[in-house]
Amino acid sequence: MAIIAGIDEAGLGPILGPLVVSASVFRVPDHSADECFWSMLAGTVAKKGFTRSPALPVADSKAMHVRSAGLVHIERGVLGMLAQTGPLPGSLRELLSRLAPSAGDMMQGYRWYANADPSLPRQAGAEDLSLRARGVTQAMTRRGITLESVRAESVFAGQYNRLIRSTRNKAVASFGITARLLDYVFRTYAGEDEPTRIVVDRQGGRTRYVRPLQQIFDGAQIKIVEESERCSTYIVRNGNRSAEIRFCTKAESDSLPVALASMVSKYLRELFMELLNNWWAERIADLKPTAGYYTDGKRFLKDIDKAITAEQIDKPLLVRCR
Repeated sequence: MAIIAGIDEAGLGPILGPLVVSASVFRVPDHSADECFWSMLAGTVAKKGFTRSPALPVADSKAMHVRSAGLVHIERGVLGMLAQTGPLPGSLRELLSRLAPSAGDMMQGYRWYANADPSLPRQAGAEDLSLRARGVTQAMTRRGITLESVRAESVFAGQYNRLIRSTRNKAVASFGITARLLDYVFRTYAGEDEPTRIVVDRQGGRTRYVRPLQQIFDGAQIKIVEESERCSTYIVRNGNRSAEIRFCTKAESDSLPVALASMVSKYLRELFMELLNNWWAERIADLKPTAGYYTDGKRFLKDIDKAITAEQIDKPLLVRCR
């Protein structure tokens, strides 16, 4: 068997809401390691969200989250795939306990998140989810594929601002979160018996990763396979552990594990943004919600300016410094 993992983020650009980085880990037969997941699971998993199709949508979250459909396609994909690892979570905190346990505790430091626990699913029907998930289960069983793990790191504004202050670099701070998931996958799954491949969606123009990989895997041997504008590939060996690590552009379009990580990150971020918008809407009549990106985020902050003062909100807990 082989391990194929994907890592991707959501929320690096906004000034409001969390940055979320996620990883999904699959185990597949050796002979299927280079096959396309969408082809192997054809008919039960699709790159587009269709209301009447029985397929589970799993693709780049940016393509799935459209205003007309809301969160439904992303929710179907995320919860439908999580059904392969256990019962569906009934609330946000149940979801976090499986994916990002530390986030539940950190929520208590933010008044718009503290004590909130919205039920799940938010938009997708439970029966619809069950039917779609069952089809994926059958297809994965036929092909000998299992979803081993889904993990996420949720970085709220206060923590994000502390990271920026310590690193003085947004890209370095973001990669530090990715590094924790790389280390998790490597320590948990890389070994002598199963070939391990970790694919990371590349952000920015960096093409050389030897130095950051050395910092993550102290004492490991790192071999450069390729460093190009499209993909940078390395073999990392540390003791009896070995993995191929790829940093690729548009990885969420070519790798289903990366696409699932993208969707998990987006889903968690949107759930947190719903809590943030609702909390402020309870205090300001007719407040228009925000996705948190720069221009509209500034508009939102202007709209809630007086309430920030009235509520005695510590701004670094709400607004990112960059």
